[in-house]
Amino acid sequence: MTFIGGLVFFSITWWLVFFAVLPWGVRSHEEAGVDRTAGVPTGIPHNPRLLKKVLITTGIALVLLAIFSVVVEYDLVGYRAYMESY
Repeated sequence: MTFIGGLVFFSITWWLVFFAVLPWGVRSHEEAGVDRTAGVPTGIPHNPRLLKKVLITTGIALVLLAIFSVVVEYDLVGYRAYMESY
């Protein structure tokens, strides 16, 4: 796999995983038992912990990139032979 191919795979995978991880542990102000200030929407998260979620997302995306890289490099699926037959 080329560097650009790996970068594209990582970018797409990172965003997909990020949107899957984003709702983990989200609690609204009401669920957290915190008084809401005037003008704050009811559904806004109390403490979203975005840095933690970014780090988790990066770790998961790197593991998926490593797995994908091994599968492509060692041709474990037989994709090249399949494409050459057409």
